[in-house]
Amino acid sequence: MYIDHISLMNYRTYSLLNLPLSTGVTVFLGANGVGKTNIVEAINYTAELSSHRVSHDGPLVQVGAQRAYIRTRVVRGKWQTITEFEIAPGHSNRVRINRAAPVRAREALGITSTVFFSPEDLQLVKGEPQCRRRFVDDLAVSLRPVVASYRSDYERILRQRNSLLKTMRGGRITEEHRHTLNIWNEQIAQAGALLVHSRWNALARLVPEIQYAYQQLTDGSKAIGITYESTIFPDITERTLPQAAQLSVAEISKAWMQAIEDKQSEEIERGVSLIGVHRDEMIWKIGDIPAKGFASHGESWSLALALKLGSWYVHRKDQQSVESCPILILDDVFAELDTARRKRLGAIVSDAEQVLVTCAIEEDLPQELGEDITMIRVTPGHASLA
Repeated sequence: MYIDHISLMNYRTYSLLNLPLSTGVTVFLGANGVGKTNIVEAINYTAELSSHRVSHDGPLVQVGAQRAYIRTRVVRGKWQTITEFEIAPGHSNRVRINRAAPVRAREALGITSTVFFSPEDLQLVKGEPQCRRRFVDDLAVSLRPVVASYRSDYERILRQRNSLLKTMRGGRITEEHRHTLNIWNEQIAQAGALLVHSRWNALARLVPEIQYAYQQLTDGSKAIGITYESTIFPDITERTLPQAAQLSVAEISKAWMQAIEDKQSEEIERGVSLIGVHRDEMIWKIGDIPAKGFASHGESWSLALALKLGSWYVHRKDQQSVESCPILILDDVFAELDTARRKRLGAIVSDAEQVLVTCAIEEDLPQELGEDITMIRVTPGHASLA
């Protein structure tokens, strides 16, 4: 799978951009701040329906415009799919697929698949728990787009349940309150069980690939591990994760309801949901030491890269056909690596069907990327083949 053409209109710094792309390695070369990342961000947006840099769509639309448009042509084997995304902050985003009538943007999930690495991904190691939860849930969605509806349902139910708990906190609790809470309990246990089942299955497939990727990037002297801290189950490690992934949705939901029963009085007292995947944590370990707070800068960078490469490997194994292998995007990565790790990373990604790289200094590119590289020069508001 690859994208052979992208068009942008009123997207960030681009009033209008039409750019052909090709398979193999493509490098977007230009000084810092000229808009290289804006192009690859737009490509990634078509796969994830969100930006890795901002939490809402407003900054994606050029100042003075009401809407932005991203148009791509995706090639999978003999098939081509044209998508046109309309980004309208404050309104529902829409997409046209093969020039048909506009539908919800979510309908395009699965047409394009990407694995995106940027300097912000260091937060997967050093940042808050929600960064790690989102990373794994995004992988689960990209593998099975239906998981997006599980996540959406869970977040909606969680908001409603928290609103009710807040109302009940410190006030007079009626039978109607208790009846409504019981309904939300059942719904959040069911929706949450679907989401955690998907998360654990994605993690069970991901962890061995992360371990392999980290060995490729380093001298292989340290192993990668994980401790999954659940609000419902005992801690899960890389050794017990395969067993956890085998639990059924019904078994998880039953355990969830029991946990709610044990914590309900405290939840009412505090006015917030204390049980659920929104409070779970994933602690990545290098050797036997937690990476967050203890790993060196180089180790943290290598682990963050291994997380993304691991997700790429999961996709490659999930979709045996090369037409479904995700597009790999490396945004300003090589500048952050030493020479040895640049070479190792270049060798790892050189055989991908499509690799998109942003770079400010051409000398940072390792020879291991290969000789047949497409170079695109980027200047403010413009990009063209070199």
